[in-house]
Amino acid sequence: MKLSLTPKLSTFLKPSSALAPPHLRRSISSSSLSLSPPPPPRPTSPKPKTPLFLRPPIHPATTSDLQQWHHWAKTLASSVGSSFADSDNGPDSTLLLRELKWLVDDAVHQENLENGEGKIRLRVSLEEMYLLWKQRIEERRPFQYVVGCEHWRELVLCVQEGVLIPRPETELVVDLVGEAVEGNEGLREGLWADLGTGSGAIAIGIARVLGSCGRVFATDLSPVAVSVAGFNVERYGLQDVVELRQGSWFEPLKDVEGKLAGFVSNPPYIPSDNISGLQAEVGRHEPRVALDGGVDGMDDLLHLCRGAASMLRPGGFFALETNGESQCKYLVDYMENEARGSFCNLSIIPDFAGIHRFVTGFRK
Repeated sequence: MKLSLTPKLSTFLKPSSALAPPHLRRSISSSSLSLSPPPPPRPTSPKPKTPLFLRPPIHPATTSDLQQWHHWAKTLASSVGSSFADSDNGPDSTLLLRELKWLVDDAVHQENLENGEGKIRLRVSLEEMYLLWKQRIEERRPFQYVVGCEHWRELVLCVQEGVLIPRPETELVVDLVGEAVEGNEGLREGLWADLGTGSGAIAIGIARVLGSCGRVFATDLSPVAVSVAGFNVERYGLQDVVELRQGSWFEPLKDVEGKLAGFVSNPPYIPSDNISGLQAEVGRHEPRVALDGGVDGMDDLLHLCRGAASMLRPGGFFALETNGESQCKYLVDYMENEARGSFCNLSIIPDFAGIHRFVTGFRK
């Protein structure tokens, strides 16, 4: 799979706002970083699944067999029409047929479809390709879980069940960090944290912004997420910059309390009663613990706000993703009143669609 031509799927996102149409983008030496005491050893995590495009092409098949599968898969996708879109804003046949092409790109090593008896090599057996596409259509399994990866910024990230699929709007969090550290070497060379890292997307993005200057802690309560994030960190050669720690929010970072140059988080923020109305790809398959923010969606956001003052060093930066304008305003009001005197330069930042999505600020 060529990384320069990457699909970006925004159809299966946390539908906290109007869903954007799918994108087609298939494409430490500083003494300030020394830690004492050393962190506890990381718990053993389950081994992540290998994405299709990284698997060896060890399954032989003929082009006629592949053509037969493709005809079946195309017919199944075409039969959906607009039924998913009408029921819960899910994918229509046009998007599903596009996904079908991407699946072939990831699974097929050699193609010679003009010769019906041509030999090809697959990265997954033809039998499993039937199963995978049936799961996609009949079970509404997210396409990212089917192929085992998601394209995010310039990255191709491993994802699987138990790990939230990174969203396009979350890419802005990395840009916000980039703006915060520009011209501020104290922040660039400091300790950062991505809380609830999931696939490790934000942590990896921040590490690439910081270069070799800083260090990023990526925490997650889920051992599956820690394992998948670790796979992605290693794939991009960032083991010396990004450190994975399993645990809830700030809990694994007690040894750096008051030392963080910045932290970011895309926490659960969907109100509990709204989960059942989410797109099937999201509500049925993505981890509820990464979606459900409690009665009003604010439980984890407020927890992070309460811990921010004690974790950040003076001048430290934070960025939080929210469900939208009402949550943003609530957080700003909380920090200006309940945490009076702790923060400054509080801002509400819109996402790509112009929806108020992020709250940023600095520790006084």
